Parts: sequence; structure tokens; C-alpha cells
Amino acid sequence: MGSEVRMQVCSCLRTLSSSRDSGEIVHALRTLTRYLEDDEFTRLHYTRALQVLVSAQSSHWFNRSRGDDDEEEIKKLWDEIFLRGPPDQTLLLLLDTISSTGACAGLERCVSVLEKFLSTGRLQVLLWSRCEGGGSYADTPQLREIIIGHLAALPSITSNHLHTNTPDAFLPQQYYSLLAASILDTLEKTCHALRAGRDCSLGFVAQVLGKVCIQGYSSQIFEILAPRLSSLTRVDPLWQRVTQRLLENVPERCTECVITGLIRCLSGATAASRLMGNLVLTNKKAQFVLTHKLLLQQYQHPTRLVKSVLGYLALDPERRMLLKQVLRSVCQVWCNSSAVKHTSVEQQLYVSKALLLCVALLTDSEIQELRQEMLQCMLGGVQCRLDSNIVRIRRMGMAVGECLSHKLDTPGSQLKFQYEPDEEIRELKALMESPSVADDDDDEEHQPDASSSLQPEPKVQGSAGRSVTSEPGRGSDSELDSDDDLTPYDMSADQEKKESSPPRYVRDCLEALMSSDDADRVELSLQVSDSLLRKNVKATQEVSVQFSKVLLHLEDRFNTPRFHSLRQNAMVALTVTDIKPVVDYWTTEFYSLNYNLRQRLDILEVLALSAQELSEPIRNKHTGAQPITAATAIERCDDITHWRQIVEKRIQSKTRRISKGATQPVKAVPNCYAPVAGFFFFPLLRNYDRSQVTFDLLGSDHLVLGRLLHTLGLLMHLAINAPVASQMGRALLDFVWVVRFHTDQMVRRGVMFAVCAVFLSMPSENLLTELGDDLMETRAWIADVAENDCDADCRSLAVQSLILLDKNLKSQLQIPDTET
Repeated sequence: MGSEVRMQVCSCLRTLSSSRDSGEIVHALRTLTRYLEDDEFTRLHYTRALQVLVSAQSSHWFNRSRGDDDEEEIKKLWDEIFLRGPPDQTLLLLLDTISSTGACAGLERCVSVLEKFLSTGRLQVLLWSRCEGGGSYADTPQLREIIIGHLAALPSITSNHLHTNTPDAFLPQQYYSLLAASILDTLEKTCHALRAGRDCSLGFVAQVLGKVCIQGYSSQIFEILAPRLSSLTRVDPLWQRVTQRLLENVPERCTECVITGLIRCLSGATAASRLMGNLVLTNKKAQFVLTHKLLLQQYQHPTRLVKSVLGYLALDPERRMLLKQVLRSVCQVWCNSSAVKHTSVEQQLYVSKALLLCVALLTDSEIQELRQEMLQCMLGGVQCRLDSNIVRIRRMGMAVGECLSHKLDTPGSQLKFQYEPDEEIRELKALMESPSVADDDDDEEHQPDASSSLQPEPKVQGSAGRSVTSEPGRGSDSELDSDDDLTPYDMSADQEKKESSPPRYVRDCLEALMSSDDADRVELSLQVSDSLLRKNVKATQEVSVQFSKVLLHLEDRFNTPRFHSLRQNAMVALTVTDIKPVVDYWTTEFYSLNYNLRQRLDILEVLALSAQELSEPIRNKHTGAQPITAATAIERCDDITHWRQIVEKRIQSKTRRISKGATQPVKAVPNCYAPVAGFFFFPLLRNYDRSQVTFDLLGSDHLVLGRLLHTLGLLMHLAINAPVASQMGRALLDFVWVVRFHTDQMVRRGVMFAVCAVFLSMPSENLLTELGDDLMETRAWIADVAENDCDADCRSLAVQSLILLDKNLKSQLQIPDTET
């Protein structure tokens, strides 16, 4: 029987290879079609038959003029042989032919039959053929890997050759949706077979799933698989067993991609528990991914994924030991001061969420068991975050500290900080307030207890001063008040009458701030001090240094409204009115003993605002005791956003874009800052490396160091076109070179901000001369910061510095045109 089949097949293939007679071709195709049910033919001769069909039709089939009936029958039989035979051999041959054939009629036929292969359910047949019978399919591991690779990469294989002519059925979104539906169909058939007592194997399907996910298409697959599996496993234990076995058979190298893609598309922890079972206990790679990598090494995932992972660990008694292990690991990371300095704010926020969600899932007994670790985490983590220069990190530490303290301590000893909560802080606190992080959206909703929903009835004050409770069916309290029919006076424009009057002379204002115990008088003096100092220039210059000393040491004893803003405005007015003496006082006192950090920061901010005001163009040339008007009103702020905006605009103006054409350089105009820029700048650099009793700039006081760098950068930028700009740039580059590898993010931001200012403001020829032999080392350092720094602002500033440096290099190395 075997030799007869072989002889018949060989005869048909010779006919198909050489004959051009329609009748002979039809007869040969019919003969091959009859053998499609023969095991020997499909096992030994089918691939060779497909190769002959592809080769023959590409040379002369469908290109000759023949009867319409014969041509239609040839097409029908040709397609039938491809679509009824073993699907794995068909898929391999079609994809290999498409990837190796040029544009011709044969290529079009192969693309057409591959579309039919997908649309007629041959993928399901292929997957099921490898599952039924316990997976005892006779093929080599190499062939199995090739089939899996072609299944997973079909869109890439076809689009790489077909380009814009790729059919929609081969595009990733449609193909992987079809593959997901085929996997679901195979799992359903597996459940039916198991109920019937037949063996099945999910190894091949698991390998296909892992291959697709590791190539980056997990979202397309699990958008179809996850919701359907979640629904089926809710009511059928057999579906749970089948799904868990599928995930167990995923290759180890693909475990992370599969688990991450699955959890992302599930509605919550309960669904994850049904689908994965105790996979985290039996699979070491899954355990590493779920308990370490998703929580501590990655931070791009949404909060919902963290909830699902931790809720999954908390739902089973055997897995809760891993939840406690995760809490210990997260605590170690959260209280690590090195991690606070060298990781981005986003990653710290992610770890903070994981910490709070872990604590929210613990029972009272587990909290007592882990109390010591949590207490050390709270104290160490809060302290190292309070030492940070970044406001978001400080607020984060305060919020998490309050939440942990609420779980650990008695009501009388809980931590309480004063800060302005934002959306980020509210989200963190909400993680602790949720009753159960493991609830699913698709599970039955928990009805709140009736007693907890009762609210105390609102009480209003009656006309006789008694407390009156509003009750349904009774009139409102307005009906009980007999005076409500009287028309009230309009008092919206009224102002509180103050006993004191504002001072009219500079010395009176100074005296009031020095010795007065009258809160109203102090407030009035602060309110008028700005305008008073600017209008009376000569009187201000007589007491400018004394007035500056009073303002620097002035405290808000009476809780004066807008105290800090009014005080700062007065300090700026003094500086711009009597520049040299006052600036010399500020820069001297900055490094003096017995000042707190707030006072030193105030000095830096006043110097920056004063320099900015003086750098405005001179409007007139009149001299004498003329009033000085503030050029720009700047609100007091804790960050350097305003300064950064100034430099950003300047960088944009110096960046050449093809669409806009070349921008004109900014014209140099006279201003009051250029002649005195050195008075502002150089004294701030003279004692930075000297450690004082109460002040260590290069040590623990990195908050002041970061602000000093930003201030020096701004002073440098404002000195553009000034004669002293080159000397300032040289000194500033020497300074930043000392602290360029500082561990604090705020300091590194200040370094890159200062470098930007130097590259922006220093003349190109002088810049390149000053850098000299260090040019390549400087550029390599900035490039390393742009690529590897953990802080996004540092990376952004480093990129801007590279742009400015390259622009300066090009402008200096350009060969001028020679006249002919």
C-alpha cells in the first residue's frame, strides 16, 4: 500500500511540474485531494506536494488562457489542498514562500490562501492538534520551535516583505486577536476532553503564548483572553485548573511578560488568584517577578497592578507569608537614604504606594508581628525624606509617616505634620483608607453597614442661643427666627478701622519694625516699606544697611498677613536703592555665624530678585533722587520655576530651527546690573569650602548649596553682554566642577542649571578658551548626566547644555568665506 501511494503521488507531482494541459492538471489535483485523509501522504509527501504546487503555479499556472471552468476548478482544488492538509506544514510553507518570493502572481496566490487559512479556523486546528492525545505529536524540538516562532511572528514575517500591501488580517491587532480567540477555543476543547476522560497537553499552547508575550504583544493577547478567562473561572473549577496549568507550562524566560500582561488586563486580585492559583509558590521565577521585580525594580506600572499583585498574595493563607516578606523588602528600600538620593521621585512614589498597600492588607496580629520592622522603616524613611531638598519627596515622607503612625501607635502618640496636601498625597492616603485592596470590580459589591452610614444630624443655632436640630416635616430654622425679616446692611465694602496710622518717613518705619509691640503698627510699616524706600532714595541710603539688618532678623511675631512677601519686597527695595553697601552686607552675612538656613535662603532669593530687577533696560537717563520702581513683581516661592523659565526662553531664542529661520541675537542694552554684577556674584564664591560652626555648605547643608548654585546661575545669565561675564563664567565653571558628582538631586539640578547659564551667557570664544583641554571631558560628563542621571530635570538640563555647547563649537570652528 505504501509503494502504491508513493507511485501515485510521484506521478501527480510530475504532471503538475511539467504539464500544461488543463485536464491533466485537474486530474492530478483531484488525485492529491483524495490522499489528504491518508496518514502516509500527510506525513511523508504533503510538504513536497505543496512545494511543487507553489513552484508550478508561479511559473505558468493562472497565466495561460484556458477555459473558465478549468481555471476555476484548478483554483478551488489548489486552495483545498492547502486548507485541508496538516496546518503546521501549510503555515510554514506559505510563510517561507511569501518571505522569499518577489512580486508575481504566485505571491498573490500564497497571500490569498494564507488569508483563507486564518479565516477558516486553521489556527484552532493547529493548536488543538498539538493538545489532544496528551501532546504526543511526532516532531523534533527544532521543528516545534520553528512552528512556534512562525505562529508568534506572522505579522512581522509578512509585513517585512509585503510592506504597504500587507492585508489587514496580517496586521498585529487583528492577527493576535484571532490567535487569542484560537487559544480560548483550544482551552474550551481541552475542558470538554478532560470531562470525557481524555488526556490533553497544554505545553505547545503555553509556549506559543510565552513567545507572543516576550515579543511585546501581551496586551493584544490578554485584552481578549483575560476578561473571558476571568468570567469562566468564576463558576467552573475545571477552567481554573486548565488556566493554572497553562500558566505553569509557560517557559521560564517568558514568565515575566506573561504574568505582567495578564495582571494588567485583569480586574483585580480575586481574578488573578483564580487564574494563577499558587503559581507564586511553585514557580521561583514567578515568585521573583511578583514579589520583587514588579514592586521594587520597576515603577511604570499603574497603581491598580500593585493592588492586584499584593491582593493576590494576601488572598490565600499559604501566600500571606510572601506578603510579609514583601513588606520587609519594601521597608528596607523605603528607609534607605541612598535610595532616596539616587532614585527618581516617580520610583519613590511607586514604592510608597506599595508600602501603604502592604500595610493596609495586614491583620492586627501581623502588624504586631512586624511592628519593629515597620517602626524602623517609619522613623528612618521619614527622616531621610525630610532632609531632601525636593518638596514632593518631603511631602511624601510626611504623608507615609502619618499613615504608618496611624497603624502602629496609639491615638495620643501619632505623627502629625503641617503641609498642604495635593492630589498625590490624597491618593497615597486613600490607599490606607480603602477597606479591602483585594476586591474585584467583577465580584459582588460589599454593602456598607447601615450603622456606619448614619451621620449625626446637623445642628443650628436658634434665636435664643439654643441648639436646634433640623427634623423632617418641620420648618427650617429661619422660620423660628423673628429677626430674619429685617433687611441687613450692606457691609461688603467696610474695612476694619485701625488705631495706628502708617509711617510716612523711612526712619519712623525702621523704628516701628525695631521696637514696636503693636501688631497693627508693624503690619502697616511692612505694607508701606516697599514704596517708602523707593520714593525716598537719599533717606533710604542713609539707613540702608541698618534697615537690611532689621529685616533679615525680623520674625513674624504677630502672624502678620503676607509677612514673608512684604518683608522680601522691602529687602529687594533696599538692595536696588543702595546697591553696593546692601549687596556687600547680604553677601557677607551669607557666610556668617549663627544664621539659620531660612535666613541664608532669604539672602539668596533677595539677591536673585534684585539682580533681575536691575537687569531691566534703563528707561530714562535722568539722575538724582528719583523714585525707583520695581520692574517685576515676583511672588515668593519655594522652587526655582521662575528662574528656569527665564533661561528656557533664552535657550529657545538661541536655538535655530529650519522652519522658523535663524533668530536674531538679543541686542545689548544698558541696564543697572551690568556694572555691579561682580558685587553680586564673586563674594558668594569666596568661602564656600570653609566649614563654620553652624554652617557646612559642602556637607549637610546641601539645601542651601542647591539654591546657591541656582542663584549663581541666574546671576550669570543676567550678566550676558556684561564685560565681567567671562570672569564670572570661568569662576562658576570652577565651582560646579567641584560639586558635579553630588549625591543630592537638587544640587545636581543646580549644577546643570549653572552650566546652562554659562554656555548661554559667556562669549563663545572665551568659553572655548577657558575649557581648553577639558572640553572633551566636560562634554563627556554632561552626556553621561543626560543619559544616566536618575532625575528627569537633570537629564533635561544636561541635554540643553549639550545643545548650547555644540552650538558654540560650531560657531567658533566655522571657516569664514574668503573674498574673491
